[in-house]
Amino acid sequence: MFIDGANLYAAARSLGFDIDYKRLRDGFASEGRLVRAFYYTALVEDQEYSPIRPLVDWLDYNGYTMVTKPTKEFTDASGRRKIKGNMDIELAIDVMEMAERVDHILLFSGDGDFRRLVEAVQRKGVRVSVISTVRSQPPMVADELRRQADNFIELQDLAPSIARVHHHREPMGSPGAPGAPDMSGQGGPYANF
Repeated sequence: MFIDGANLYAAARSLGFDIDYKRLRDGFASEGRLVRAFYYTALVEDQEYSPIRPLVDWLDYNGYTMVTKPTKEFTDASGRRKIKGNMDIELAIDVMEMAERVDHILLFSGDGDFRRLVEAVQRKGVRVSVISTVRSQPPMVADELRRQADNFIELQDLAPSIARVHHHREPMGSPGAPGAPDMSGQGGPYANF
């Protein structure tokens, strides 16, 4: 399982739901032998608080292999400050290394840059399922990636089994209110704490 964090987040958001990463991992693990679940994301290093840090920490302690790197800051041609954090190379290297040890790869991304990667591991005899969406406007999966995959799984079809369930909470101090925020699930920009 290879998850392009930013891409999956954008796809789920475009469909109007948050992902419960425990349900996601457990659901796919129940379908076969899950060797490893990789999650790729860039982190802004010099921020006092990163909104993605709680998610990264939770995933790291709950069965995911985290692959992170610091974002790079640059100024574009019109003088605007931009932040870049592309994880494509890291994901591609890990997929190629794991291709010798697995028979099926789940790629959670719609990025068309991965078409050649999918083609390369298919030549090694590995099946590849791409999980993204065509139901958003615009579609989040590149047509060439969807065509190359052995199987395309529509993210919206998975929503009933992987969407984060938001529970209504009583205000602090009222009967039955929790004493602390629920940190058992996911956090950061990928969920609404």
